[in-house]
Amino acid sequence: MTTMPFQRLSGIDAVPEQLQHCVVAIGNFDGVHRGHQAVLERALEQARRDNLPAVVLTFEPHPRSYFRPSEPVDRLTDAAAKAEILRIMGFDAVIEQPFTADFAARTAEDFVQHILVEKLHASFVVTGYDFHFGKGRTGTPQFLQQSGAAAGFGVVLVDAFLDEGGMQISSTRVRNLLHQGEVSEAAGLLGYRYRVRGEVIHGKKLGRSLGFPTANMMLQSRTGLKYGIYAVRFRRADGSLHDGVASFGKRPTVDEDGVPLLETYLFDFSGDLYGEIATVSLFGFLRGEEKFDGLDALVAQIRRDEEEARALLAGAKPLSLLDNQLSFS
Repeated sequence: MTTMPFQRLSGIDAVPEQLQHCVVAIGNFDGVHRGHQAVLERALEQARRDNLPAVVLTFEPHPRSYFRPSEPVDRLTDAAAKAEILRIMGFDAVIEQPFTADFAARTAEDFVQHILVEKLHASFVVTGYDFHFGKGRTGTPQFLQQSGAAAGFGVVLVDAFLDEGGMQISSTRVRNLLHQGEVSEAAGLLGYRYRVRGEVIHGKKLGRSLGFPTANMMLQSRTGLKYGIYAVRFRRADGSLHDGVASFGKRPTVDEDGVPLLETYLFDFSGDLYGEIATVSLFGFLRGEEKFDGLDALVAQIRRDEEEARALLAGAKPLSLLDNQLSFS
């Protein structure tokens, strides 16, 4: 593998010469869960073995959102978050191919010739066992293998990855767990704590007046995370980590008609966070969102939430090397 700085590239036409003749892993990889990691690690192994650049080819927006714009995918990782994980894993670059009408109309034959052969000069292609591509999804895994044999690139198809219970890991399973607030179980499938990212914005300053100032973030509109209270770890723009407790929801006690916000109270911290792009790792679901009979009852519950979150976070350990990088160091 090479030692060049990690690159995020928009589209196949921007691939520099030093990334050509690469090992390319192809897929959407939404969430970069343990099943995806099995494919990606296989690509990294091949790249290390043959001293080749390791590249990921993915698509923006998610193809399902393109074909069903009225039902966009509830993304687990946006492009930036996905790129960060791929960089930490050891890839040299990610190509975020715009999924447009023209791209969707490409035949499977054109995809192989134009993208894999002419643009990437791929040495190896690594993908999941069920990967389909090209107009009408006519490019099957078998077609890819035959095309590789004819064009001179190797093809590695990685089998489905099963969890400890023998069930296949999928982005849909992770989403369903997050909808239920089961962030610990979701982390088991992801191999790291689920994270959200956003800009810290001004709120109504109610938390400050109650003695619990919060960093407020508006999450993407399609997030399916359950409303409630979470034990979290907050990473500032400067990379520093701070434990805290966060409320995600509409604040029924004080603001029933509000838009959903993630409000994080950082333990033992004082400072100005406004305008920072921060990342919040969710370690545990403490309780659902509730409406309290007055502010005194709310404050008393926040104190109990803080105590529970501190205890949970004090005993937390990394699930993997990736989790250690994302939420512990």
